[in-house]
Amino acid sequence: MIKPRFLFKKIEPYFNSPEAVIITGMRRTGKTTLMNAIYQKIESDNKIFMDLENPLNRKYLEEENYERIKNSFEFLGVDFTGRAFIFLDEIQLVKNLPSVVKYFIDHYQTKFFLTGSASFYLKNLFTESLAGRKYIFELFPLSFSEFLLFKESLFKLPEYPSEITEAIFDTIAPLYEEYIAFGGFPQVVLKTAYAEKKKALEEIFSSFFQLEVVQLGDFRKNEVIRDLMLLLMQRLGSMLDIQKIAKEMEISRPTTEEYLSFLENTYFIKRIRPFSMGKDSEIRKMAKVYICDTGLANHFAKLDRGPLFENSVFQNMRLKGGLNYYQRKSGGEIDFILDKKTAYEVKIMPDISDIRKTERLAGELNLQDFKIVAKNYTKLQGIVYGFML
Repeated sequence: MIKPRFLFKKIEPYFNSPEAVIITGMRRTGKTTLMNAIYQKIESDNKIFMDLENPLNRKYLEEENYERIKNSFEFLGVDFTGRAFIFLDEIQLVKNLPSVVKYFIDHYQTKFFLTGSASFYLKNLFTESLAGRKYIFELFPLSFSEFLLFKESLFKLPEYPSEITEAIFDTIAPLYEEYIAFGGFPQVVLKTAYAEKKKALEEIFSSFFQLEVVQLGDFRKNEVIRDLMLLLMQRLGSMLDIQKIAKEMEISRPTTEEYLSFLENTYFIKRIRPFSMGKDSEIRKMAKVYICDTGLANHFAKLDRGPLFENSVFQNMRLKGGLNYYQRKSGGEIDFILDKKTAYEVKIMPDISDIRKTERLAGELNLQDFKIVAKNYTKLQGIVYGFML
C-alpha cells in the first residue's frame, strides 16, 4: 500500500492540465512512490511509466529524430490518437529530455509527469525550452503530520495548544522524539529497529554523495564537499561565515560558495536569509544554515537537542512559505519569520520573558503576529508546540 503524501493533493488539480508536472527534491524523499500513486490515480489505459535508471528506457529517448521516439512510445503501447499520459522517472539522466517533452506537448498534446533530482536544474539541463509548459513541485522529507500517517497513529493532533493536556502531550512526545532523532525520510520512518534506521541514514548519505556529488557534480575535490557536508551538519541554525569556512576547508571563497550553492540546489542544505528593514544595527549579510533532515544531522554530528529541535521546526516551517531570520548586533533575535508576516521563536522550555521579548521585537518590526515554539510541555499561554506546525 502506498503511503499518502500531502503534496499529492496539491498536484491533483493539475492531473489533466496541458503542462508537464515535475516533481523534484532530494534523493530518497519518495518522488518515485508519489509518481506511482499518481499513475494509479490517472483513469486512463493510455499511459506508460518509464524508469530512466534503466539504460534501455534511456535509449528510447535519445534519438535525434523525435518521430522515432514517437515510434518507440507506440511500440510500448502509447496511442497518440488520444490523450497520452507519460511518466518518466529520473529525468536528469537524459540530457535532451526537455526538448523531447516540449515536442510531444506541442505536437501531440501529451501529458507528462516527471521526476528529477535538483542536479538536473543545477546542470542547466532544464532550459527555458519548457517556459509556460511546466509546473514544478518540491518533495521534502516527511512533515510530522505525514510521519504520524506513516506510523499509522490513530490519534489526531489537536488544532489548538490550549487543547493539549499533559496526558495528551505525553502520548505525542515519544513519537515526536523519534521524529527529531531519526528524521523524516520515508524509508527510515518505516524501519522499526533503531539499528536499521541508522543503517538507512548512512545509506541515504552515501547514495546522495555517490549519485549527486560524484556522478553529477563534476567537481575536482569530492572529498572536500564530503567534509563540508559533515561540517555544516555540526552548525545547524548558525550563521555562515563563508570566509571562515573557506579557511577551515583550505579552499577559496568562490569555491566555497560554489559548493554551498551545489548543496543547496540539491536540497542537502537550506540557507535562510536575514529579514532586513534597512537598519544599520542588523546583521544583514550572513545566512543561517539548516539541513534537509534532522535524522542525518543527529546521526553524523551528534548534536545537542536545541539545534536538532530548531532544525526540525525548520523542516516543517519551510512547507508553509518563505522563511527569514532576524538578529541584531545587540542580541535581539527571531529564529524564523514566515512570509515576512509572522515571527516564530524556538525554545526547548520557554518562559514568560521569551514571550515578552518576542512580542516586543515583532512589534518593532511591524510583523502581524508572533509565536513561541516549545518542545517541552508548558502551561504558558501564547505558545505552540513543535509537533503542531
